Amino acid sequence: MQRMKNIKIWIGIVYLILLFVFLYFLFSNFSIEEVTTYNFIRSNIEYLVGFKDANLALVSAIFIILSIAWVFLQGFASPIVLASGFLFGSYLGTIIIVTALTLGSTLVYIFANFFFKNLIREKFLNKFSNLEKKFKDKELIYMIIYRAIGGIPFQIQNLIPCMFSVSIKNFFFGTMIGLTPQAFIISTLGNGLENQIRKNIEPPSIIDLISSFEIYAPILGFFSLLIIIYLLKNFFYKK
Repeated sequence: MQRMKNIKIWIGIVYLILLFVFLYFLFSNFSIEEVTTYNFIRSNIEYLVGFKDANLALVSAIFIILSIAWVFLQGFASPIVLASGFLFGSYLGTIIIVTALTLGSTLVYIFANFFFKNLIREKFLNKFSNLEKKFKDKELIYMIIYRAIGGIPFQIQNLIPCMFSVSIKNFFFGTMIGLTPQAFIISTLGNGLENQIRKNIEPPSIIDLISSFEIYAPILGFFSLLIIIYLLKNFFYKK
């Protein structure tokens, strides 16, 4: 347990150092007022996209590494999924963020399974005991459904399978497949926001944003997915 804490502390230190270097570079060249304005964001999108296009492999690798660190430190998934779509577009953004979330989640699972398995069983087994038989019968299929429907915080999702001794292979592929629909919708929304900022010289109103196809389409897709998730959730968690 202490070893796991030490590992997370060191990863956290590295993550904070990288964040500090980035913020130092940013605020040594720009004021807080400049950074938070719409004009600053809009005027730097072209540079950001150009740098990304010229150094796609490097930027993708850095984004994946930082996202893995974010997941390992138990960060929420939605912000980095949105950022991936904003930076890389709907399709490439989905591939990159699903890769990062899958690798990060699998690392968390391996460490948690090794260090905290008994503690996790003790804490969560009564609440999720109905899932044990389902995972034993069709492990990969239920791992995909479990990841797709969510229903519990992303951080906890990475830990619950420890109780059922899910194989690393099935955890990995179940996570990859299960997270893809949500990741695609949120990445598409991020891409839509990036396009709207590039198109509009002045900040668009909420009405303008919502009436834009590239914004309302992924939002409708998200709510449709929520309905499907709700129906599946009642079946999946049924005792």
